[in-house]
Amino acid sequence: MPDHAPKGPLSDLRVVEMGTLIAGPFCGQVLGDFGADVVKIEDPGKGDPMRQWGRSLPKGLSPWWPVIGRNKRSVALDLRQPEGRELALALIDQADVLIENFRPGALEKWGMGYEVLAARNPRLVMARVSGFGQTGPYSQRAGYGLIGEAMGGLRYVTGEPDRPPARAGISIGDSLTALHAVIGVMMALHHREHTGRGQMIDAALYESVLSVMENLVTEYDLTGYVRERSGSILPGIAPSNVYPCANGESLLIGGNGDAVFARLAATMGREDLAADPRFATHAARGENQAELDALVSNWTRNWPLPELLALLEANGVPCGRIFRAPDMLEDPQFAARQSIVEVDHPVFGKVKMQNAFPKLSETPGSVRWPGPALGEHTREVLEGLGVDAARLADLAARKVTALP
Repeated sequence: MPDHAPKGPLSDLRVVEMGTLIAGPFCGQVLGDFGADVVKIEDPGKGDPMRQWGRSLPKGLSPWWPVIGRNKRSVALDLRQPEGRELALALIDQADVLIENFRPGALEKWGMGYEVLAARNPRLVMARVSGFGQTGPYSQRAGYGLIGEAMGGLRYVTGEPDRPPARAGISIGDSLTALHAVIGVMMALHHREHTGRGQMIDAALYESVLSVMENLVTEYDLTGYVRERSGSILPGIAPSNVYPCANGESLLIGGNGDAVFARLAATMGREDLAADPRFATHAARGENQAELDALVSNWTRNWPLPELLALLEANGVPCGRIFRAPDMLEDPQFAARQSIVEVDHPVFGKVKMQNAFPKLSETPGSVRWPGPALGEHTREVLEGLGVDAARLADLAARKVTALP
């Protein structure tokens, strides 16, 4: 059995998670990684859709769920039934934090809006995750991560300039929103230490993406410039690109600072490039970016990747391979820092996944168990509310809950 004993800097916190998919549950995952007791309320029928998501379903189970469901206790409750909502309210009454990512207004229809919950539990910190926020003309729209990424500006600048906007390859908008929700929770808990009162965090997908868009809006406001897609480069930052190696492999090189570029030029046997007016300054290299990238590429393509990587590292030139999952599992840096851990799973056996980040020197996070079975902890959690065995059986028979 997994060790449910509280561990980590948040081990004194009780969190109720009512979210589904990624944005809400990733917020719960991060809090759980650092010791919070995260009680995840799921529909007794199918549970969180993440239990079925994935490109493949080895042994009929999603490889996604062990990660995003980790360190959580699953309680099956049908919130559409009054008794399900009553039990959820009893859990929230004892909670420090509530996470939800229903469409704005859904909880209010169930009599579970923030004002109601805060009146019952004034110390409650409620993180509300949605596509467009709890207010404004778009608030009632369905808002998945890709919509937030587009509205926040990320999609337009991602990809090759001669092709339609591309996606990042992961649900980055959802994850950014979850992390902003976590930041909000931590700030609200800090404020609660001084006031004794909780508050609501309103985390919108599009605003969470917008927050990491650097100077995109300000640059347009001041100069009229609209940032465009630029593929693997940043315009005006050179050399900083993906360069070809022998045998079809590629290497990232970042040599755009003056001192670093001088070291790169010397490594190439082209010390003259550092004094060439076309490349002698940061601005000049930016103006002649394509020409400089061609010079670097003509040099790198003659080297096998391992030898080129060692040569550049020895000369202090920032560089790196483009990692895939197999590379991560073989890399000594990942191993030395335990960036990937192995967790026991009741069906899969040993499962590898990313560790808890960031690393804290005194109270580090950890992966204590993978995503649980649907309703695996219903009995222990509801018994903690005083629900006896006879009532549990009755609730299960009427499908208000589900027992493992």
